[in-house]
Amino acid sequence: MNKLQAMEVFVQVVDAGSFTRAADLMNLPKATVSTLVQALEAALSAKLLHRTTRQVTVTTDGAAYYERCLRILSDVRDAEESLSRTRLSPSGRLRVDAPTGLSSEILVPALPAFFERYPDIMLELGSSDRPVDLVEEGVDCAVRGGTLTDTSLIARRVGVLNFLTAAAPGYIARYGMPQHPRDLDRHRCVNYFSAKTGKIYDWDFSRGDERIEVPMRGVIALNDSNAYVEAGLAGLGVIQMTDYMLDKHVEAGRMVQVLADWRSDAVPVHLVYPQNRHLSAKVRVFVEWVAELFAANPYMHMGAMPRVQGAPAPLLVPLTA
Repeated sequence: MNKLQAMEVFVQVVDAGSFTRAADLMNLPKATVSTLVQALEAALSAKLLHRTTRQVTVTTDGAAYYERCLRILSDVRDAEESLSRTRLSPSGRLRVDAPTGLSSEILVPALPAFFERYPDIMLELGSSDRPVDLVEEGVDCAVRGGTLTDTSLIARRVGVLNFLTAAAPGYIARYGMPQHPRDLDRHRCVNYFSAKTGKIYDWDFSRGDERIEVPMRGVIALNDSNAYVEAGLAGLGVIQMTDYMLDKHVEAGRMVQVLADWRSDAVPVHLVYPQNRHLSAKVRVFVEWVAELFAANPYMHMGAMPRVQGAPAPLLVPLTA
């Protein structure tokens, strides 16, 4: 038995949750994948996986061995890369996770340039507003907005998220234009809730020395940024979302900016990856590419705050990593 190949197969089965899926991803017969895992279990005298007709789950021993395999395989890849040209042309599967709106509006449109530069990388981009567990779900790195609380992750700040408050023209015609954040008490709003905790986020507004936090009342709450914007376009209420998702709708007249002379707190954006994994060449180049992409995007700078419609864009402030 080739122990390294068996480790790679085992890791792929855990990541995929299926022998069939792992075999497809590795371009191996399913029987070979099953045989290698069985041989590994026999050599270790330990059961690594629970098998049912529907799914494969990792045992307690298997979870511990999985983490060791990740480190060993990462070390092997680093050793190979140091003696080859893969640092110049990284290759292999790269698993990344990013928020839905940021993926659709910023990352995906720019990916042709990424693959032009790194044609041998096979990218798996998970797009969800749910914060994934990078280690448990086998994700190499993730783009995250907000304050980081997980100290097990290494983080690099790459930008900020700025927000606009807006509503559909039909909604404004029916309910009127709020002149002050306190006026929102009399309005319908579309709420956004955390996919992790279920908590509905309050809105904040600042103008000069004034700062107001408003708990919003609404008839609907969502936890997907694309669906949230669609709810605003449908006239379900006032929304507060990132400017890169709303600006095009405001410019096209599909949305009307609300409380344009008030600002909402900007949110930092980080690239994160597990500290117990070596930063492989493919992860390293992706991190650098995203940092370059965001540095060149005016929406990802602190200077790109909500602005009064028709006013010139503010001067951008250079972002430090």
